[in-house]
Amino acid sequence: MGAADTYAERLRALGLEVEIREFPEGTHTAQDAADAIGCPVAAIVKSLVFTLDGEPLLALVSGANRVDTDALGARLGGTLGKADARTVKEATGFSIGGVPPLAHARPLHTVIDEDLLTLEVLWAAAGTASSVFAIAPGDLVRLAGGEVLPVAR
Repeated sequence: MGAADTYAERLRALGLEVEIREFPEGTHTAQDAADAIGCPVAAIVKSLVFTLDGEPLLALVSGANRVDTDALGARLGGTLGKADARTVKEATGFSIGGVPPLAHARPLHTVIDEDLLTLEVLWAAAGTASSVFAIAPGDLVRLAGGEVLPVAR
């Protein structure tokens, strides 16, 4: 069983049945993923790990947006920094480039880009840099348990 299949099992355990789509050429950027899927880049969910006062924070962000770290840190009442690869792997169980929005190694404080809620279907990494799955915005919010906030510059 491959990594994407293992991830699909994790999602089933959460009550979410998905079809994993694999792209051997990879989906290393939001634009790569959008091109491969045939969707707008705004429909790609970037799962970005930051640190908030030293603790991991997961930001689920529209592929069309960049996080305003100063504003988001201020909204959350702390200092936001970029997590290193080791922190990302320890917090999520996944490597940078394949971090999915759900079913991580441990529960994470999560914020969700409000712009994601304007779309009908979102696409997110399925545990590898070459696999994705579709999810409705409502399911993403419900299962991620995150706070919906403005995050973009």
